[in-house]
Amino acid sequence: MTATSEPLGILGGTFDPIHFGHLRLAEECADSLKLNEVRLLPAGKPWQRSGLIVPIRHRVEMVRLGVESNPRFAVDAREAERSGPTYTVDTLASLRQEFGDARPLVMIVGSDQFLNLPTWHRWQKLFEFAHVAVARRANEPFDLGELPAALAAMVTSRLTNDKSALAEPAGRVFSIEMTPLKISSSQIRTLVKTRASARYLLPAAVYEYILQHGLYQ
Repeated sequence: MTATSEPLGILGGTFDPIHFGHLRLAEECADSLKLNEVRLLPAGKPWQRSGLIVPIRHRVEMVRLGVESNPRFAVDAREAERSGPTYTVDTLASLRQEFGDARPLVMIVGSDQFLNLPTWHRWQKLFEFAHVAVARRANEPFDLGELPAALAAMVTSRLTNDKSALAEPAGRVFSIEMTPLKISSSQIRTLVKTRASARYLLPAAVYEYILQHGLYQ
């Protein structure tokens, strides 16, 4: 399989800041789906969320610091360079334009994010651009009955455990069991704000960057 035909993992997020939960999520999905590359995309101006605490330039740099020791991870700053609200469907369209129609793309999302997928902008189009890997907690079943009706109808024929389906460019849904790590960006922001230690919840280089630039204080 050539580099241009290997599946490319995509993990988007505000990363405010990036922490070990994000990185472990990307690592385990990469292992499970045999992804040689995962791109982490800091959200520019996500339309469903307001009041991001730090500017995009800091979040991009924190992701760069967070992934620099892992050769299969890379930061993709295309949303940072886009003006106006950013939509995942537009980002996937941009990636598809860059890599062509044949390369498999795999969008990695947490199970909570996946439940909210029908609230995303033009969410049905996501499956035309990429596969979706849903990261669920250990021993948490993938229950179609818990999904919104429109999402369940979309997923039923797409859900598979057959990794050979990754040879297709898009359209499948994979369920990946993850190691549970109870770490959140909001927890880290609170610790920094209250002058408590956030060490060992995120990469040391990211933590030092936060302290150096006085972020979240």
